[in-house]
Amino acid sequence: MPDQRQDLRLTPQRAAVLEVLRAAHDHPTAAEVYERVREVVPGIGSATVYRSLALLVSTGHALELNLGPGSAARYDANTNRHDHAVCDRCGRAVDIDHPIPEGLVAEIARDSGYAITGYDLRFRGLCPDCLGADGVSPQSPGVRGEPEGP
Repeated sequence: MPDQRQDLRLTPQRAAVLEVLRAAHDHPTAAEVYERVREVVPGIGSATVYRSLALLVSTGHALELNLGPGSAARYDANTNRHDHAVCDRCGRAVDIDHPIPEGLVAEIARDSGYAITGYDLRFRGLCPDCLGADGVSPQSPGVRGEPEGP
């Protein structure tokens, strides 16, 4: 797939925001990005960080992930096609690098009549930290989508 990123004049502030995103593996919110950038560029303002995030997203250098109602948008410097698993409790998101088989996309297109140009798959559940807080193990019935009961 060709690179869809647009040229971007990378100011020192934008470069700092992009580097924070590239170093992050937790899909930070804008507020978290701001706090991390301030450690590198102490005088940077929140408006500069928020504008930089919007520009990085609009030019294809970052993704904005809207992971559900009531949760803050999260940002990802990994712009390659990938999916996410999202915690229903804390909002933590991790990359899932197992795309659905190409034949399945074609089958869905045929059955729905849509000309599918892409997809975003999101798995929902509880992250390991939230599971541990509940005393629930990942192998408990229902956690992996297994039916409960006999």
